[in-house]
Amino acid sequence: MILDLTRLPILETERLRLDPLTPEDAADIFPIVDDPEVMAAWDWPEIDDPDMVADIIRSQVEAMAAGRAIHWAIRTLGDARFVGAIDLTEIDRRHRRAEVGFKLAKGSWDLGYPMEALTTVTAYAAVSGLRKLSARTYLGARRSEALLEGLGFKEEGLLRGHILEDGERRDLRLFGLLL
Repeated sequence: MILDLTRLPILETERLRLDPLTPEDAADIFPIVDDPEVMAAWDWPEIDDPDMVADIIRSQVEAMAAGRAIHWAIRTLGDARFVGAIDLTEIDRRHRRAEVGFKLAKGSWDLGYPMEALTTVTAYAAVSGLRKLSARTYLGARRSEALLEGLGFKEEGLLRGHILEDGERRDLRLFGLLL
């Protein structure tokens, strides 16, 4: 069976612990999604309403319960400091594929946490039976693009005008990794 989500996985790396997201994590995620610099790389504008963030997290927890996604909170092993979130969404069991996404607090960008977390989630996806991961970045989001390319993701195309943000269409790059 591909991705048995009746038991949500806890993943650990050398420095990080990835726990399934809970509604209580909304308070930790809020400062990240309220940061315009962090959200400049996402297909959402920053969110300055804690209640909206709580609603989003509740819907993500519901998606996990329904077996449609896995969302993890990323914390450091030593002090359990929240540094971000990573997910597998758009899970397609028939075609054995999913989309991966991640967001990390600015203070965590240059510490290698994104690579560590994404490497672990990619390995988990592979041993769980998935055979392809996709990821999207804004055109010119060099940090995210370099991270994906460093893990072997290949650019697969350009999604022209894919996102409407602040009344303007924005292009996305689509990346893929065969597992």
